[in-house]
Amino acid sequence: MTAPATGLVRRRLTVRGTVQGVGFRPHVHRLAAAIGLSGFVGNTGDGVLIEIEGPADEVDRFCALLAAQPPPLATVTAVDGVHLPATGETGPFTIRSTERAPGRTQLPPDTATCADCLRELADPGDRRHRHPFATCTHCGPRFTIATGMPYDRAATTMAGFPMCPACAHEYGDPADRRFHAQPVACPDCGPRLALIPAEGIGIRPARDAEALATARMLLAAGRIVAVKGVGGYHLACDATDPRAVSALRDRKERGGKAFAVMCADLATAERIALLSDAERAALTAARRPIVLLRRRTPPDGLRLADQVCPGSPHIGLLLPYTPVHTLLFGLPGDPPGPRTLVMTSGNRSGEPIVTDDAEALTRLAGIADAWLGHDRPIAAFCDDSLLRVRSDGTEQVLRRSRGYVPRPLRLPRPVRPTLAVGGDLKNVPCLGEGEHAWLGPHIGDMGELATLEAAERAERHLAGLTGVTPSRVAADRHPGYHSVRRARARAAGLGLPAPVLVQHHHAHIASAMAEHGLDGTTPVIGVAFDGTGHGDDGTVWGGEVLLADYSRYRRFAHLVSAPLPGGDAGVANPCRLALARLWAAGLPWTPRLPSVTACSDTERAVLRRQLERQVACVPTSSMGRLFDAVSSLVGVCHRAGYEAQAAVELEAAALEAGGSDTVAYPFGLGGRDSLGCDPAPMLTALLHDQARGTPVPVLASRFHRGVARAVTEICHRARTATGLATVALTGGVFANALLEQECAVRLTRDGFTVLRHGEVPPNDGGLALGQLMVAGTAHHHETE
Repeated sequence: MTAPATGLVRRRLTVRGTVQGVGFRPHVHRLAAAIGLSGFVGNTGDGVLIEIEGPADEVDRFCALLAAQPPPLATVTAVDGVHLPATGETGPFTIRSTERAPGRTQLPPDTATCADCLRELADPGDRRHRHPFATCTHCGPRFTIATGMPYDRAATTMAGFPMCPACAHEYGDPADRRFHAQPVACPDCGPRLALIPAEGIGIRPARDAEALATARMLLAAGRIVAVKGVGGYHLACDATDPRAVSALRDRKERGGKAFAVMCADLATAERIALLSDAERAALTAARRPIVLLRRRTPPDGLRLADQVCPGSPHIGLLLPYTPVHTLLFGLPGDPPGPRTLVMTSGNRSGEPIVTDDAEALTRLAGIADAWLGHDRPIAAFCDDSLLRVRSDGTEQVLRRSRGYVPRPLRLPRPVRPTLAVGGDLKNVPCLGEGEHAWLGPHIGDMGELATLEAAERAERHLAGLTGVTPSRVAADRHPGYHSVRRARARAAGLGLPAPVLVQHHHAHIASAMAEHGLDGTTPVIGVAFDGTGHGDDGTVWGGEVLLADYSRYRRFAHLVSAPLPGGDAGVANPCRLALARLWAAGLPWTPRLPSVTACSDTERAVLRRQLERQVACVPTSSMGRLFDAVSSLVGVCHRAGYEAQAAVELEAAALEAGGSDTVAYPFGLGGRDSLGCDPAPMLTALLHDQARGTPVPVLASRFHRGVARAVTEICHRARTATGLATVALTGGVFANALLEQECAVRLTRDGFTVLRHGEVPPNDGGLALGQLMVAGTAHHHETE
């Protein structure tokens, strides 16, 4: 180095955020070289370290551009700088190798194939033409291949694929789009595809291009193919083939739950669903979620098999997000294949998504006719994310997984190092420390040993990537939850005190508060509606209005309880829930009622004895169960084959009513210690309308408006009593777009600030974030 020169300055910058695995170092190199500055850039355990030297005004310009124009996948959360003595350095700006030091650098989520890689994939003159693993610094897998941090090839599942000279040259060239792209590979040195047929379908195993062509042929012939993606296996079939879809539904024991459909391109999606600009943007975003959309109806739309999403006006669509998907649909000139594929998680009902190739052959045996896999291991499973777009263009994520994980959430107040294990349904873990929290991937419903093991793997992987070593564990208060038992075992295994147990609906409200950046110094009116949650009185809660901050809560109002015959097992029979609600309201079981006719004479007799003797009838204030009951009362759904089926179909019926009717069924409000919201007047009005022949959609619509009006009245009374004017709408019932919108409109009109979930799901997929905030803040108190 030369002696210091007059007018030169030197600065050391530490850049934190999502700055590894996103092409940040070559971006810095190009920026410094363009301005003519000297110095170096390198990865560290804390982020990216830069030392930059040159004229003061040019260094200032570099610093301004660094924060304002990051690479496409980067997120800069902080740039800390200190002044150093200038050295007089005039050599070229350099990139240093990664320092393997402890720290907490944010890894980006997996992202869809970028436009540049797609162009290469389709270009016969490019050496990556038809390469199923084309990727660069702007796209491809990150979270699902990372085995540790800092993020380098040796700490990914690409470590077993040595680069060929051509790929090594790209990897080492700062001017190349693939500079230090850890998954970089080509047909000469990368992973390879293989197709393995099931016995008896009359085809032979195949590799690479032949494997893809054979898979496309099988799909066109109505077969089911297990396809290995970045975060696990999918089960795929032609979405327009009724026999194929029915076979997949039967083999997977799916019941009536809707399937997601992958479309070859946006034009195909436009033929299936009505898309707003915001929905197009969501479909084509780099995270590539499943988007819930309103279906077109034939003859205007492309006709899918009726078995894809029976009984629903909505359909979940997604677009290809890996080169394998793109090639599976085919490039120009390929033999034709399906343009729409059912693309559902590769698992059996109740099990986690399959990631291991050997396990796929056994666990998906009897479902798949062939397996299209590859030899790049999956370090972490990650299911597809799911969202809907509201009428105002905002998004509500219903399942937060691929494309989001492990992106951190910034917390409004610091938390101690904490692991929150979530609940037993839609399980998602959460790790947090300081001002950041990391929600893990969607795991699913607990109970099976395989799911419990998957939860532990997900927690360990997340801890390895974030560097968080928890000092406490948080869980739900339900005494029978598998997640609670596992939390106790995890705390004991880590040498920690017994878990902090957080009330279910308090956690829901804390989750909404945290997502909206509330520090908890002022409570909110939390409206927490869901299917089930353990109440402080030992009953099943689920229709709760709590006055809550992070430390404490008070039950201000609740839905008046009714017996839940058979407990959780009774949820599959909305007709029984309907009769129990009528019984609790003192209303007769008249023979003409749909719920009465749906039950046999013997079933009704047994149910009546149950209710009179209170045998296996836990009281519940669940709003979710009230939706189920009303769904049966109006004749929509009497037996539920999957969670929330009755409520989903009731919402669908209400949407058919149109906007001319404005009647809202009344609820009674009364009580001293906690305001009781009594559905008896609503039920009486509904039965009266039903007897007059009012159409089912109108009945369903009036019920939705009635619930929203009751919510508004309760919040008005809470404001009068406390002065609070912020309302959080949370819990799985608020995945109901019609109810959420009606509540938000009424509350906003009444002068409330309304908090609605966005990136954090309103259902139990967001529960762990609330547990983290309640348990991880400085002082944890029990309820008032």
